[in-house]
Amino acid sequence: MNGPRSGLIYLVDASVYIRRAQHAAAPFDAVDQDGNPAHAVLGFGRFLLDLIERLRPSRIAVAFDPVSPGSFRAHIYPKYKAQREPAPVGFALQLERCFEFCRLAGIEALRCSGYEADDVIGSLAWTMRHQGVRAALVTCDKDLAQVLRAGDIYWDYAAREPLGYHDIERRFGAIPERFADYLALTGDAVDNIPGVPGVGAKTAGALMREFASLDDLYAGLERVGGLGLRGASALASRLLAHREAAFLARRLTRIACDAPVGLENGGVRRRPRLDALESFFDRQRFGPLLRRQSQRVAELPI
Repeated sequence: MNGPRSGLIYLVDASVYIRRAQHAAAPFDAVDQDGNPAHAVLGFGRFLLDLIERLRPSRIAVAFDPVSPGSFRAHIYPKYKAQREPAPVGFALQLERCFEFCRLAGIEALRCSGYEADDVIGSLAWTMRHQGVRAALVTCDKDLAQVLRAGDIYWDYAAREPLGYHDIERRFGAIPERFADYLALTGDAVDNIPGVPGVGAKTAGALMREFASLDDLYAGLERVGGLGLRGASALASRLLAHREAAFLARRLTRIACDAPVGLENGGVRRRPRLDALESFFDRQRFGPLLRRQSQRVAELPI
């Protein structure tokens, strides 16, 4: 992408980029003044300032997972994400420091109890869409592809060029409107959602091209046998046997777009609080590179 795209609000999925920074090789001295790990904060700060310096967005907000563990999905399905290893020691503190950094850098940082960052982004995208503002979803979480509509973009900033609405099916297997249903069929190993046994990406994609939704699929199961899919004769029976699991999975894979969260300033980027940032950098024991970059960002037009 060359230069900023006007009329977009950039909605950043903090969790994926903080974790990416956490798993990157950490400098041996990346600790704060109290000896706590700080390399995830450093990496996330570099990422966010680089994004702003490169794209110069007029609107930007960063979504975080809730402070308390779990979301409404864990209440629906206690095994949701249960297979994940506990966060490294000190990671929760680094998340809070990343949240603080956003606020000091003039960027709205948002979270909502009981909802994940995906839900915050989906809700903000939905709200801004009704105000005539399209969204750039900055993430590498494929689940957020379901939020896209015409005019929006999905962008894993660190890895590849942005995707538009019509790129989603080619990249991920189903159009955005049917993507939660697609994931309900395939399951999602990352989030410990089982799906329908024996239904892989190719089969689920074919089903979602033929049927408008999971409801439509189950209302027309008699048509499945005639679709020319491998093992089609047994597929309808398998789907029927796992109907309850499929609809449960969709409740987990569907992003909530009604989380009670709003933008304080419409997502408009504000001037960084440079004195407070300097104090923050001192406490984190960050060197001159991030300080100089934050000064350059402060001088950019808004």
